[in-house]
Amino acid sequence: QVTLVESGGGLVQAGGSLRLSCAASGRIFRIDALGWYRQTPGKQRELVATVTSDDSTNYSDSVIGRFTISRDGAKNTVYLQMNSLKPEDTAVYYCHGRFRAPYGPAYDYWGQGTQVTVSS
Repeated sequence: QVTLVESGGGLVQAGGSLRLSCAASGRIFRIDALGWYRQTPGKQRELVATVTSDDSTNYSDSVIGRFTISRDGAKNTVYLQMNSLKPEDTAVYYCHGRFRAPYGPAYDYWGQGTQVTVSS
C-alpha cells in the first residue's frame, strides 16, 4: 500500500506561481514514474507532466515552458513548479505514482487531489 499526499494548491492570480508537492509513503521498493494530472468538471483527467525513474520528463503541450516537474528520490516526493499561470490551468491536480514491487508487477496510486484556481 502506497499513499500519496499532495500539498501546495491554492488560489493565485494569472501570471503567478505555485509549487505543488506530493509525498509518497508506505511500502515503496521502486518508483517507475511520478506525475501530475488535472481535471475540471465535465472533462477527462489529463496529463500535466510526468517524470520517470531515469529522469525522463514529459509535459502537456499546454504547460511546456511554464511548468517544471522534478523529483526527490530520497524523499519519495514529486514537485510541480507552476509559473506564468493562466485561468485555463484552473483544475483539481492529482498526484500519480507507478510503483513496482521487488519481483512483481507495477501498481498505480493516486492522491486525493488539490485545487488550483487561477484568477484573471
